[in-house]
Amino acid sequence: MTDHSLNDANNTKTHTSDTDHTVPTIAIIGGGLTGLLTATLLERAFNQQGDKPAARASLPQITVFEKSRSVGRLATRYRTDESTAKNWQWAFGAQFFTAKSTEFSQFIKPWLATGMLQPWCAQVVDLVPANDNHQSSIVTKKEQWDTIHARYISTPKMTSWGRALADDLQLTTLEFKTRVAPLERQSNNSQNDSPDKKTELFDENGNSLGWFDWVICTAPNGQAVELMADSGFNKQAKITEPQMQACYTLMLGWNDVEQLPKTLNRNATPVWDVAYMTDSILDRIFIEHHKPMHNNLLPSVTIHARNDWSQAHVDDDIETIKAQLMQAAQQALDWDKDTAPSQSDCHRWRYAATVNSTKTNKELGILVDNNHQWIVSGDWCGQGNIESCYHMAAETVKVITSALS
Repeated sequence: MTDHSLNDANNTKTHTSDTDHTVPTIAIIGGGLTGLLTATLLERAFNQQGDKPAARASLPQITVFEKSRSVGRLATRYRTDESTAKNWQWAFGAQFFTAKSTEFSQFIKPWLATGMLQPWCAQVVDLVPANDNHQSSIVTKKEQWDTIHARYISTPKMTSWGRALADDLQLTTLEFKTRVAPLERQSNNSQNDSPDKKTELFDENGNSLGWFDWVICTAPNGQAVELMADSGFNKQAKITEPQMQACYTLMLGWNDVEQLPKTLNRNATPVWDVAYMTDSILDRIFIEHHKPMHNNLLPSVTIHARNDWSQAHVDDDIETIKAQLMQAAQQALDWDKDTAPSQSDCHRWRYAATVNSTKTNKELGILVDNNHQWIVSGDWCGQGNIESCYHMAAETVKVITSALS
């Protein structure tokens, strides 16, 4: 059960007497997977204290503030065809994720059991687009993903798992369309009646969002820098150590499989689901309607541009970018006027890939300011993937539960 409206609990004093247990109040800035997993693991950690009245009295009040309308990272976009009522569907954020660690593998088991998470055993190829030296694309087998080293997707949409995580939260309030203002150096301890180390957060219009014992920022590091810039956060310089690069995503759709270009046709040799690009501004191509439990989709293809190219053009006009990506996609997929896509869209991700700039290439890990009780976290603190969201959330929960024990 998730309460989607901000209750008055965050603005209410929870210290009623010296013998009462303090109810910890925790703010999580960002409703992406790191934020949702942090809330999930916090709830589990506190619920493990048992059903004793004293334990129940100290269960935390957690609030997640998300600036968009829904949970993030596992993003899905779709359009419905009026004549068939079928959808084109594109996983235009993360296409899949891995679970290499024992801890994360155990964590996702319940959703694998229900079928919401599915292994994707894709046929993978290398693709060289058509150019002056050869008139058609060159496709060669690369590998097949298997269940031993599985890549997982969420069904029926990539957003489904994130929404399931949100719906399963019991102690957490989710506040969508709420943009938290940058933290200020004097934002904590600015009122005589505020307990030590509590922080008052505000939205972008200056309205109070409540007082919190712990504030966890899970935004991309470019946004985290701005949120913490004038706060006195003692690890501010470390936020910029990992570099994040952009990614443009092109989404294409066809009205019918019979209208697909030969490169995408099931009769093509070899048959493929994922293509790694060579000699192109494109990086990878994913065939959406080949994924598990996606058979009812209209032909849909998601294409990610190279991160370095995307970063170099991150502020370019989006329509200009789309035109360049369409040209590159046509060279790769060999369509003509009869096999051209009927649907096209383009999305810009400003913070998509993590490049660790440290000499050792070691993961940064979460950044903790114990004096303020602030934590800066995110997948960019790890390897920049979805599994890193889980591990950074676990690190955060360990810090907070240790401090409150």
